[in-house]
Amino acid sequence: MKISVIGSGYVGLVAGACFAESGNSVTCVDIDETKIEGLKQGIIPIYEPGLKEMVQRNSAEGRLSFTTDLEAAVKTSLINFIAVGTPPGDDGSADLKYVIDVARNIGRHMQGYKIIVDKSTVPVGTADKVRIAVQDELDKRGVSYEFDVVSNPEFLKEGAAIDDFMKPDRVVIGTDNVRTAELMKELYEPFMRKNNRMIVMDIRSAEMTKYAANAMLATRISFMNQIANLCERMGADVAAVREGIGSDSRIGYDFLFPGPGYGGSCFPKDVKALIRTADECDYDFLLLKAVEEVNERQKNVLTQKVLNMLGNDSPSPLAGRTVACWGLAFKPRTDDMREAPSLTIIEKLLSLGATVRAHDPEALTEAKKFFGDRITYSHNQYEILTGADALVIITDWNEYRNPDFDRIAAELKAPLIIDGRNLYKPGRMRAAGFDYIPLGRNGSTISAVGGN
Repeated sequence: MKISVIGSGYVGLVAGACFAESGNSVTCVDIDETKIEGLKQGIIPIYEPGLKEMVQRNSAEGRLSFTTDLEAAVKTSLINFIAVGTPPGDDGSADLKYVIDVARNIGRHMQGYKIIVDKSTVPVGTADKVRIAVQDELDKRGVSYEFDVVSNPEFLKEGAAIDDFMKPDRVVIGTDNVRTAELMKELYEPFMRKNNRMIVMDIRSAEMTKYAANAMLATRISFMNQIANLCERMGADVAAVREGIGSDSRIGYDFLFPGPGYGGSCFPKDVKALIRTADECDYDFLLLKAVEEVNERQKNVLTQKVLNMLGNDSPSPLAGRTVACWGLAFKPRTDDMREAPSLTIIEKLLSLGATVRAHDPEALTEAKKFFGDRITYSHNQYEILTGADALVIITDWNEYRNPDFDRIAAELKAPLIIDGRNLYKPGRMRAAGFDYIPLGRNGSTISAVGGN
């Protein structure tokens, strides 16, 4: 099939590369000329494992191309994916101006039947707005072309997006047209060879499904963070609690790890947007408002632990203290720092007078956009420890899971680790002479998963 993907950000680039990988002819469109020129040269603007190789391979074989010429791409493509950003507005609602702009441009340039697919995360009712925008442009031109609007939300995990796209848990297709549903099924059939998990539903239900999925996952994270905080106060071990509740098949283990709060481009934005959507329907979504509030509070937990261990009663309680931070991206295997807990944690540390040093395997360039020269960066995770008063672990990169503990102890001024990801076993760390401060593991419970 001939496909255009309009918007070459995270979702659009992954989708375009994966569709090309399955044999389609794909044109990725973006208004950013620098980005497009870079992509033509094989320069990938984001870090995602496997993406660079896939883009370069399909570009070389002629299945994947990049352009700023939306008109040409629309004219030659049957299926046109809208994959532009939907940033949150001041009131938390999704800003649809980029989506509608693309829809209008499609209406201005289409020359026959088109399928227009909302791949961006959009609130319920967006497909109707896209349809109106396209039809309005056709009316202005005085032409009558048939078209269908489809909702096809993405469910990609950053750091595992290629696998998620090529071997999806499910593909949701929202359409009211049987013919369009069959064409979309044909497009996704190569990804369903082992498990056919294609789900076709009405458009509004598909739009809601994306928000509901992310809101549910965010809820699990905030819930487990609250349980971890309570475990600390009650002398229980959150690792044992997670094992106990996760073994219930109705609950499962995923998204039950406590941490410094969720971040990234999806959960914070989508929770806000769903709350706003509910408000517009005169419905008070109390649960999600609590999820959001819990998440904001959680981003301060690690800073408070640093204060408890190193602070004093002066106006700048961490003045003269140096804190080394491992992990800046909101999660491992990505360089994405949008809404990352590290942003809140480091800003607070700086405001309290601390000197901050940071390491991350991929996100140092992104971090400099936020912090500039206010913190020290290093590509060596041990280098930042020399003479530091504490090591704070923010992101659970694999590189941090089995470090050289002897070297950590030797480099730090005192062997203090504040672990926001519970990477290590408390009993063993304390036996090795560390002051080890995890989340929700102050109890003495010995569990099969956490150990002592």
